[in-house]
Amino acid sequence: MKNIQKTAKIVTKIVEIFHWVAAALMVAATVCSAVAPSYVNYFVSFDAKDCCGANLSVYGFEINAAVTNGNVDMTAFLLFGIGAVLILLLMAMIFRNLNLIIKKSEGSTPFQKDNVRLFREIGIFSIAVPVVGILMSIITRLVLGAEATEISNSFSGLVIGIVLLCISEFFAHGIKLEQDIDGLV
Repeated sequence: MKNIQKTAKIVTKIVEIFHWVAAALMVAATVCSAVAPSYVNYFVSFDAKDCCGANLSVYGFEINAAVTNGNVDMTAFLLFGIGAVLILLLMAMIFRNLNLIIKKSEGSTPFQKDNVRLFREIGIFSIAVPVVGILMSIITRLVLGAEATEISNSFSGLVIGIVLLCISEFFAHGIKLEQDIDGLV
């Protein structure tokens, strides 16, 4: 059991750091798309074809941006970048909280008030990921027009978030039961 916890702690920390770095790189690419759009195509590799567009995707939020002369529409890239940064930051927070739950539960009961709060936050962040995708899809359609881009979203984060919010309630109930038992002893 200790090896599993140690491995989980290491993996969650690595994945958290990966998301922070990915968010920082996406901020740089997004700022570059606004300030110096001609440089984005040099540094960001797209599988772009004039006929089909470039598929930009992160955690279920997808934009198929138009391509002209091998260059991606920078307005679509800018809007995608804003959504991608927000989603990557939310995912970094999810893995941060998972790491904290594992750390706080080492050698003691997982039924702690901090763990309940962390589980609730993970649930809220999980729900926020598709909500950001939906909002950015709406904004993208308003800015570029419905025919300019193809947009899709995944709603699996809603289901996961609801499940985690329910689990947090079970943990809160577990804390109360543990306090009642300790009060009887």
